[in-house]
Amino acid sequence: MATVTLKGNPCSTNGELPAVGSRAPDFLLVAPGLKDVRLADYAGRKKLLNIVPSLDTPTCQLSTKKFNDHAKAHPDTVVLIVSADLPFAQGRFCTGEHLDNVIPLSMMRSRNFAKDYGVLIENGPLAGITARAVVVLAADDTVQYTQLVAEIGDEPDYEAALAALA
Repeated sequence: MATVTLKGNPCSTNGELPAVGSRAPDFLLVAPGLKDVRLADYAGRKKLLNIVPSLDTPTCQLSTKKFNDHAKAHPDTVVLIVSADLPFAQGRFCTGEHLDNVIPLSMMRSRNFAKDYGVLIENGPLAGITARAVVVLAADDTVQYTQLVAEIGDEPDYEAALAALA
């Protein structure tokens, strides 16, 4: 269990992020078009998982835009934006902002992703959705970098996450 804060108020997650050097847990998430996807669907590519509470918040939107800019220049990397939002809302945001280099994925059918990655918030006003985190995976799905952002309203450490992709 880890503790993060929301406007200074503590919230607990269900566990810890996967350890650096470990194999990333598989997942089943919902892509645009309501298609189920797994980690294996992105096999052979580096992956940056930008895990956000909701794309309906300014910080989540900003991190998605910044990682989209990186992905534009790095076609060997897939940037997955994981949130509790419905795929329709994710799609409206990404289309409206011309974010063509990230793939929004929804937890609409299950919270297992959040549980398996240790980011499910268990108490407080955001209970049931994810804390803000970044997980970088090598092409073989080995965890290269993780960050659980201590204050949910803060941005992740972009430089550290992007350096892990190099």
